Amino acid sequence: MSKLSVFDQFAPKGIDSTQLGKNAVIYTRVSHSSQEDNTSLETQRKRCEEYASANGYNVVQYFGGTHESAKTDDRKEFNRMLTFVKRNKRVNFILVYSYERFSRTGADGMKIAQDLQKQYKVTTLSVSQGIDPSTITGEFQRNIMLLFGHLDNQMRKDKTVSGMRELVEKGYTPYSIPRGYVNLNKGKAVNQQIVLNEEGKLLRKAFMWKAEKQMRNCEILKRLEALGLKLDDRRLCEIFANPYYCGIIVSKLVPNRAIEGKHEPMVSREVFLKVNNVVELNRNQPVSHKAEDENLPLKRFSRCSECGTPLTGFIVRKKNLWYYKCRTVGCKTSKSAKQLHEYFKTLVSEYEINVEQTELIKIGIEVMYSALFEEQQENKKLYSAKISELKKKIETAEEKLVTGVIDRPMFDKFQAKFTAEMMEVEDLMAKIKKGSSNLEKCLKLIVKFCQKPLLWWENASIGQRMIFQNILFPEGIIYDRKNDRFQTPRINTYFQPIPRLSNFFEGKKNGDSINFDAIPARVTSSGVKPETFRAVI
Repeated sequence: MSKLSVFDQFAPKGIDSTQLGKNAVIYTRVSHSSQEDNTSLETQRKRCEEYASANGYNVVQYFGGTHESAKTDDRKEFNRMLTFVKRNKRVNFILVYSYERFSRTGADGMKIAQDLQKQYKVTTLSVSQGIDPSTITGEFQRNIMLLFGHLDNQMRKDKTVSGMRELVEKGYTPYSIPRGYVNLNKGKAVNQQIVLNEEGKLLRKAFMWKAEKQMRNCEILKRLEALGLKLDDRRLCEIFANPYYCGIIVSKLVPNRAIEGKHEPMVSREVFLKVNNVVELNRNQPVSHKAEDENLPLKRFSRCSECGTPLTGFIVRKKNLWYYKCRTVGCKTSKSAKQLHEYFKTLVSEYEINVEQTELIKIGIEVMYSALFEEQQENKKLYSAKISELKKKIETAEEKLVTGVIDRPMFDKFQAKFTAEMMEVEDLMAKIKKGSSNLEKCLKLIVKFCQKPLLWWENASIGQRMIFQNILFPEGIIYDRKNDRFQTPRINTYFQPIPRLSNFFEGKKNGDSINFDAIPARVTSSGVKPETFRAVI
């Protein structure tokens, strides 16, 4: 016996390759879903199974069998396979058709294969490339194959990107088309026919609401949802900011360039620019971008008569003078803020009520709307009678059910019909009650506003001034540059009669005898419909 042999029992045990298990897993993949229909996955699995059978490997599990891009190693099936082999000590091999099926990430793929081999004693074998990575030269060859896979992937990417860049420069869309469009020639890179779908027609409405009515995003989202299209604010902002919708393509593939697209524009370029608040780029004066500005209470509330664009504002700092200006390129509408404010105050002064005529004006408005509310009260009586009639019909149907004249299905049919009719009538009655209560509240607010409207407008906070403006003129005001004056598209229904009533009651005081029947132009149901009046004072 050797003098040292007695110490062999203390030496670390080596790995006997003849005693290593030959349990393996098979991993197959394709790069894209379009490859699943051919024999690629089937061929890979078949070749791996043939190799396992010929070399005595016991296949314990299959992974992959689907499309997973090897550009990144963050793959669901790939990671599931790695977790399995790391936790299962019985598995010693991963069989793949070729190393490019395992990974195309180059150095990252090499590291994964090396870690599996050194830390977990799991060897990755390519059944088609005849490489034994358990040897030094085999490991080197495997790493070269993984690097070549990465290089091939980068070359394909560069070729693909170059092709896509050429298509973009010609006005085509070689990637996923934005929401609201459909390609009638699906799969065609050149002969595309990209047109609006039904969703696109709704998005076109959103653009117009924003451009023409300056509607807030939250209101636009509510309207779209009511029409069946649900979006969040972030997505809507992305849509509004994408020039693709006005027929122009911008892409990272062609930086710093705007390209004429070959697709159908959803809106005109003018509408798109209006939505995105584009202003003259060569403006010499700094622009005020605040939504509310104490110096510009009529900002966006007043519009240009030439193009309909809301007026914005700026300051000439050397003179400390504020101006309103149309932001449409080429439009020359510009006016001193001080002068426009004087014009607006003259407009507002027409609705000032003499304190001594307060009650007369209030009664006058009530009289002008009396015909309308008398008709509503008459309708209320008719609705009450209709509800009583429907309740009686339901009671009659119940009696017939009890006496056996009708059966349960027939009763349920009658009850559902009469109940539905009754709910409709009750809704109409609720609207009448709401309209009546609104009138009294509105009259109180009108009197409070109109006793000293100029003083109130000048001294109120910017937020309250803007609220008052929008209450009095719901559609804003229009500045007519040619005639140097304001136009009012619509006046709040409750304020509208005040100038006429003031003239009618001229020289009269509260308590004087008045012939209210002589008040002109009474409002009826065929006239202007009263609207909800709401303000913060």
